[in-house]
Amino acid sequence: MSENTTERNIVVNRKARYNYNIEETIEAGIALVGPEVKSLRERKVNMGDSYAQVVDGELYLCQMHISPYKAGNRFNHDPMRRRKLLLHRRQINYLIGQIQQKGKTLIPLRLYFKNGFVKVELALARGKHLYDKRQDIAEREAQREIQRAIKSRY
Repeated sequence: MSENTTERNIVVNRKARYNYNIEETIEAGIALVGPEVKSLRERKVNMGDSYAQVVDGELYLCQMHISPYKAGNRFNHDPMRRRKLLLHRRQINYLIGQIQQKGKTLIPLRLYFKNGFVKVELALARGKHLYDKRQDIAEREAQREIQRAIKSRY
């Protein structure tokens, strides 16, 4: 990250890394209307069950709830509307090819402001099975035990 770039997280999808194996990530812009940006500045967003979907050769972010802006009057937005993701055509074609492979999906990992623009970090991911989740939990517990043992030794 360069010195001139300022990033500020809005929300992080914590469930994503628990439920999916992340294969690669990509940064995308997102097309929003004015009241949505103001709601995001207040962090009034829920992206727990959201995902990206291909519609007519374009990528859209679905099932992301951005609460209506409290001072938005009649020009407020639909909280659950599909939001267009802004990527280059080459990136979209690559992602469409990857999504068509069995078991892969596009999920958002986090929303953040970058130089005044809202960006979304998308992950190309494969769903975890229950035994994968159990194995991850066991590995985390083992790491905690190791850290405790090292800490108590010194």
